[in-house]
Amino acid sequence: MNKKQRIIFSSALGILFLVLIFMPKGRLLDRSMDEVDITDSAEVREIVYKYGIPIDDYHVDYGVVSKNQSLSTILAAHGLSGREIHRLVESSKGVFNVRKIRPGQAYACFYPRDTTAPMSFWVYEAGPRSYVLFDLRDDYKTEVVKYPVEWVRKQVAGTVESSLWNAMSASGTDPVLAVELAQIFGWTIDFFGLQKQDEFRVIYEQEFVEDKELSNFRILGALFTHADSAHFAIPFFQSGEWMYFNEHGKSLEGAFLKAPLDFFRITSRFSNSRFHPVLKRYRSHHGVDYAAPVGTPVYAIGAGTVTARAYDRKGGGNYVKIKHANSYVTTYMHLSRFAKGLKVGQKVAQKEVIGYVGSSGMSTGPHLDFRVHENGRPLDPLKIKSQPKEPVKPENQAAFTVLRDSVVRELRSL
Repeated sequence: MNKKQRIIFSSALGILFLVLIFMPKGRLLDRSMDEVDITDSAEVREIVYKYGIPIDDYHVDYGVVSKNQSLSTILAAHGLSGREIHRLVESSKGVFNVRKIRPGQAYACFYPRDTTAPMSFWVYEAGPRSYVLFDLRDDYKTEVVKYPVEWVRKQVAGTVESSLWNAMSASGTDPVLAVELAQIFGWTIDFFGLQKQDEFRVIYEQEFVEDKELSNFRILGALFTHADSAHFAIPFFQSGEWMYFNEHGKSLEGAFLKAPLDFFRITSRFSNSRFHPVLKRYRSHHGVDYAAPVGTPVYAIGAGTVTARAYDRKGGGNYVKIKHANSYVTTYMHLSRFAKGLKVGQKVAQKEVIGYVGSSGMSTGPHLDFRVHENGRPLDPLKIKSQPKEPVKPENQAAFTVLRDSVVRELRSL
């Protein structure tokens, strides 16, 4: 081979070497890019996974716990033997009490796809914030898993036309927020006496789980205009707890609540001569009747001691009597039942549940007959003056002022 041939041969080898290095690599890259489905990994997990289980690998049967069903009856209906159910119950001890499985809650059964193998997982929706995962493979395991929670900041403003509940609904807001407002302003505003054109402005956070909104709120600031008076609620942390104060730093919480239950409707007011709907004659009615559904929680309007928990055969039905400071006594009548464990001599806190609305005794429908006495003298519950709790402390005034100015400015801008 002469010199010219050697040069040509070397050049050919060089070209071939370059082709072997670069061309196949490029073609392989092109082919792999065409064949691979590039999808965001978070999106894949959302589509493919349910309860942390790769759902495409399983056949899933969904169901709802029926009345009188238990874990045993549900799993037996899905092919588990008594021995397997016993193993599962034993594995759940200390993690989840299977007796707490309730009717109306959803569940899911996971079976391996395209096989005759038994169930691999059973999942119980314990509530909106968590589920219970029962792993039936090999060594049985039980785990309570919490859903990720997100708090979303929102604002709402509106005008009362018929009720605060309806006004919230008309504003496109969960009306349960109205109950939250009633609890915050419960010492200063009579929510049974709202007027048309009363206004509200609220800054709040709402809890979301799995993109579903829950009726759980954190009120970050509120302005309620009632009877031409503006009432602010500003949350501030003091003495180890969050409390609400007005714009002057005075606590919105008083010694007594304005009402012993979340607002509904007043059907009868304090009177020395009221026509009794059952007896069909006029007589005094030294209390206020609140119409509410059976089972509505009834609160102690202030801290005190239970002096009576009994049945009044003269018409009051199931009733609770509480003695408070400064010679005040409150009575709650026509209850459907008492709070669990409530007994005479027990000390109760303000807003502690003492019973539930009913229609026991001489009553034409479910309601609470609420009465207040001072030194044995009947008082109109709607006219009780309640001393506020401790205001913002002097050493906290500067921090409170900064927060107040920010909240008030945002509320006024709504």
